[in-house]
Amino acid sequence: MYAVIKTGGKQQRVQAGDVIEVEKIVHDGETVTFHPILVVDDDGKTHVGAEAAKAVVTAKPLGEKKGDKVKIFKYRPKSGYARRAGHRQLLTLLEVEGVKMAAARRPAAKPAAKPATTKASKSSEEAEPATEADAAAGPAE
Repeated sequence: MYAVIKTGGKQQRVQAGDVIEVEKIVHDGETVTFHPILVVDDDGKTHVGAEAAKAVVTAKPLGEKKGDKVKIFKYRPKSGYARRAGHRQLLTLLEVEGVKMAAARRPAAKPAAKPATTKASKSSEEAEPATEADAAAGPAE
């Protein structure tokens, strides 16, 4: 089972046991969960959209490191303009523990029907008139 997750503006295909590098994540606790999942493949059956949104990917942080240095050089000929710069992105190493689909929810059980009350079970004071003519006449005294 694998999933495509979105983190740090990038997408990555992950499955249980993978170690991935993502942009630095500040995490609290021992696990990190990813929810906006784009695609989930469950033994050949692909889930997208609302079905994939129910899935959860859990990962355990292993540590942090710096990425490769990116060299930036800007140059304009005949003007004496040249600039150098560099950048090293901070990365977090994550070990994917599992990809899980949410369990299918069963519909809630309907409440039991109330037993029907009959006119005989009501007292004579509470009994309703049997016809509209009796209702117009008013309560019997």
